[in-house]
Amino acid sequence: MPIVVRLDRLLVERGMTLTELADRVGITVANLSILKTGKARAVRLATLDAVCRELGCQPGDLLEHVDGPEA
Repeated sequence: MPIVVRLDRLLVERGMTLTELADRVGITVANLSILKTGKARAVRLATLDAVCRELGCQPGDLLEHVDGPEA
């Protein structure tokens, strides 16, 4: 898929764990892990809003369109 999720990078930059983000956002670690690994087929706008709010980022910081082998 040509959309890459950059959640790992943002978590490292913010010094936050996936578990901490899940607690703050109010969704399960398993669901965040599916998003983080790029296996999610859809993302609710409410979830995207909550993640961006907690990480202090824009959706474009979290999701990136790429062409080539990284996709």
